[in-house]
Amino acid sequence: MSKEAPEGEGPSSEESSSKESRELKVSTWVRKAKQRIEDANAADEFDFLDPPITATARRGLGHTAQAEKEAHAKAATAPHDVPRPLRIAADYSWRIAIIVLVSAGVCWGLAKLSNLVIPLMVAALLAGLLLPVKVFLEKRFHFPNALSVTVTFLLFLAAISGALYAVIRTMAKNVPDLIDQAVRGVKEVQVWLNDGPLNIGASTIDGWLDSGLNALNENQDSIVRSAASGLTSVGHFGAGLILTLFALIFFLLQGETIWRWAVGLFPRRARGAMDGAGRRGWASLVSYVRVQVVVALIDAVGIGVGAAILQVPLALPLAVLVLLGAFIPIVGAVLTGFIAVLLALVSHGWVTAIIMLAVVLLVQQVESHVLQPLIMGRAVSLHPLAVVLGVAGGSFLFGIVGALFAVPVLAVMNTVVKYLATRSWERDPAVKADQDAVEAQAAEGPVLYGDEDREWHEPDVTPGPPPARSRATGTGGVSPLDDPE
Repeated sequence: MSKEAPEGEGPSSEESSSKESRELKVSTWVRKAKQRIEDANAADEFDFLDPPITATARRGLGHTAQAEKEAHAKAATAPHDVPRPLRIAADYSWRIAIIVLVSAGVCWGLAKLSNLVIPLMVAALLAGLLLPVKVFLEKRFHFPNALSVTVTFLLFLAAISGALYAVIRTMAKNVPDLIDQAVRGVKEVQVWLNDGPLNIGASTIDGWLDSGLNALNENQDSIVRSAASGLTSVGHFGAGLILTLFALIFFLLQGETIWRWAVGLFPRRARGAMDGAGRRGWASLVSYVRVQVVVALIDAVGIGVGAAILQVPLALPLAVLVLLGAFIPIVGAVLTGFIAVLLALVSHGWVTAIIMLAVVLLVQQVESHVLQPLIMGRAVSLHPLAVVLGVAGGSFLFGIVGALFAVPVLAVMNTVVKYLATRSWERDPAVKADQDAVEAQAAEGPVLYGDEDREWHEPDVTPGPPPARSRATGTGGVSPLDDPE
């Protein structure tokens, strides 16, 4: 006789076992779902492995990676034996060391390729100076591109040839008289040394001259080697001059096309920044050259007119020398001023030399305190200390060439760094309008000859779909050097 469960008691054993079975199934399903999620994550993290690994290995790698992440997190939060200021100083130190090493490598490479780099830099300066003439001929007289470049180049050669002819003719006319005056001046100095307060006898002076002649005789081999190296330098100068003129023609003829091709070599995301920074740097270089020409002309006219009034011989060659020396800041003005005073001393004596010195100082003071702040300061935003240090460093590394290019290089670097640091290309409409032309030019490359009309026309910036691209060949309107998007 079976007993019935009394009312109010809990569920039977069968109901309890059924409930435990359901809970077990749910927990098993949750555990398997969690495992599948972990396997999927491991598959995403280790898909780069070839051949594919098993799920068990993936789980093992996943656990290892998780353990490494936790270890790194603990290490980041754990106290370090090295003080924080020292760690920060070490981080800055190795970065600065890398910058210094890379800069030294760049300077070494430029020094090795000086016969190639210097003509290109001179051609760039001349192109910035002559480009307004070319643009004027195109806009005013509607000359084609090739004809405007030809006329500009011929005018440049005519101006240089005329200046050289005038200088050589003046020197050929006045140098013999200047030599005679120099000989008389040397004799006067000898008389003053013999009879003046120093009381240096003629025998002592003759002994100095004999010592100098003996030194020349003993160093004949070195003198011959120096002369041979001078002839080699003349050959290098001639080759560099030809390369400069050749590069100048193509900078004027196809400068825009060459620049677009160069920008197309950079990754797609960097093209806007490089295009805008390069154009701003070029504008700064052109402004510097034009302003420097104006300042040099004022210096040359001031000193040349002063020398002509004082009847100093070689006044015209002296003015040309001042014009060329003005392109080397500080150093050029000192050297050309010294030569002007020396010519006045040799030709007319101490009084004229002192007056000539006053003229040179007056012109240089006007340049330093009036022309440089008002004209040069707007074109090149460089502190005078930066100019002095740049000229000193450039002359130490590369001689007179370094002193010549120090200020324009600093001006371009200053403009480029400011442009990139402020991300100005994102707000520059000229960069945005030029991107279509850069993309097209990246696929075609520079035009070496012919089709010159295409360069100076405004690019077609009509919005439209991008050109098709073939990943297999890298062609189809985009350079093969582009990064895949």
